[in-house]
Amino acid sequence: MTARRGRTLLVVTVAAVVLVALALALRPTDRPTPVTVGATGRATPTPAPTDGPSVIVPGRPGESAVARPAHEVRDTTAPRYNSLDVWFVRMMIPHHQQALQMAQLAPDRAGSPKVRAVAERIRGAQGPEIGMMRGWLSARGLAADVPGHDHGTMRGMQSPEAIRALTDARGAEFDRLFVRMMADHHDGAVRMATDLLKVGVDQQLNEFANSVATEQAVEIARMRELV
Repeated sequence: MTARRGRTLLVVTVAAVVLVALALALRPTDRPTPVTVGATGRATPTPAPTDGPSVIVPGRPGESAVARPAHEVRDTTAPRYNSLDVWFVRMMIPHHQQALQMAQLAPDRAGSPKVRAVAERIRGAQGPEIGMMRGWLSARGLAADVPGHDHGTMRGMQSPEAIRALTDARGAEFDRLFVRMMADHHDGAVRMATDLLKVGVDQQLNEFANSVATEQAVEIARMRELV
């Protein structure tokens, strides 16, 4: 190899090294924008996902919370309500309505002031609760009625014959029937509410069912002390 050819090879090698170094230095740090080929055959850039606002993600016990991009955080919340929540509300409305029907008989028929006081408490509590349950269904675009369902088969529901007997009774006889029938009716509501607490997911209904189960169980004990 002549000295001239050696110098030429050296120059070419140095130039190649310089070009490679420049290419590495000028290389973009971001990934290339992906493209999408549409129906027309033309390639259009696909927008890269944006991080959006940060979301505070709680850490495990003993760990600190961390901030993560919103698109990386999946929605893991439980459903707001399920079919069993809806069924409970639809059944509890007519159940409460019958309790009101019986309680409304007491002012003119009960012999004991304590029985009249129990009936008044029932009217004061269960009337607004029916409004709450109807509102719960309405807010979700759900109907309150269940066509074709025999509500008389629900726990604690009193037969038409029993309601007629209570309507016809007066004084001590009314008190005795009222306490027996309403205690049985309350017991049915307690069972329905307890069942919902095992399977329902709606927080508002969970609190309501817990209140029904607790308060009506206490009221059963109070009524049974009256006669």
